[in-house]
Amino acid sequence: MKLSISLLAASLATADAGVWGNLRRRLSFEKVATYSPGSQVTDHCAIDRDQRAIEVELARKTNEAWDNAQQIYLQGGNSKSYALITLSEPLRSDVPKGTSVTGKNADGNEVAGKMYDTTSSGAVNVKVQYATTDVQDSYVQCQVGALVGEDINMSGCFADGENTINIGGEVYTYTYTAATENKNGRTIAGFSTQLEDKLKNGPGAPYADFEYFRKYYGTSDYADQWVNAAFEGGRTSFTNGNADFSQYGMEGREQIIKKGTAYMNVWIYTIREFEDALDDCKRGCINCNDDPVHAWDEGVCFYSGSLEGQDGAPSGYLLHQLADKRSLDFKTGGPDGTDVDGQS
Repeated sequence: MKLSISLLAASLATADAGVWGNLRRRLSFEKVATYSPGSQVTDHCAIDRDQRAIEVELARKTNEAWDNAQQIYLQGGNSKSYALITLSEPLRSDVPKGTSVTGKNADGNEVAGKMYDTTSSGAVNVKVQYATTDVQDSYVQCQVGALVGEDINMSGCFADGENTINIGGEVYTYTYTAATENKNGRTIAGFSTQLEDKLKNGPGAPYADFEYFRKYYGTSDYADQWVNAAFEGGRTSFTNGNADFSQYGMEGREQIIKKGTAYMNVWIYTIREFEDALDDCKRGCINCNDDPVHAWDEGVCFYSGSLEGQDGAPSGYLLHQLADKRSLDFKTGGPDGTDVDGQS
């Protein structure tokens, strides 16, 4: 499905028309499946690389590979990468979230980041989120988490062992293990486990789409429970819609997991981002609508992913790819959405 600037403008109809025009003149970013974002969302789009890694491991059909796939589902590897470092001395003052942090990689080249959270004076355990770029192909150079094999990229991670790091102009000595303490703050599992706070208690709550599912299944993390039950060959314990995955072999459970992660976890979180954008949008406010634009851009990223490329060619792993795949069935392909071939 092509998501264009015109769709954004129509969907955010409560905003002054000049707001988006002003943002478009001010910013220019790579397209996401033909959609032109108004903010940097390369890191968000990369969540589909976790989906791809999960599917690769599932396809191996060994217990070890399936353990790998479940850990990638739970821990991620490609989105919102951060280092968990231990300082040799406590922080000398409170450090706000977003404070600039710089260090070196294993080759001695500078690595930029920012404080993941506001961290109090006296803390020794610090999270540093790696900086991301506007270019999707090189958006970040530290991808570890629970990834395996050639998917692991530590070229842009902070150097292993004992080194120095600059936090807001203050130099500290730190230690950490690059292979195990580079983690991820955005995961496909988190798209489900975070729903209670983000959808039930948001400014527009209760959100109708979320409530349909929560009331039917009897829990807000229904997608996460579904996927983990399939991984483990167990049963769900919902109010409605239960399944016993012990009755399935690896072939069947593979399909359940692939569809569950992409079309249950990711889908409902995508809806959450679009609803967040609508909640935050303010009519006639030239300087206060960056947040809803960014939220909408995030929603497009979670819908499309990074692997669709700028042209939206059918090569992704998320909802955009599903729409293209099913255009033959529903006659939604082509520029007018009326054909049985072409992009949906």
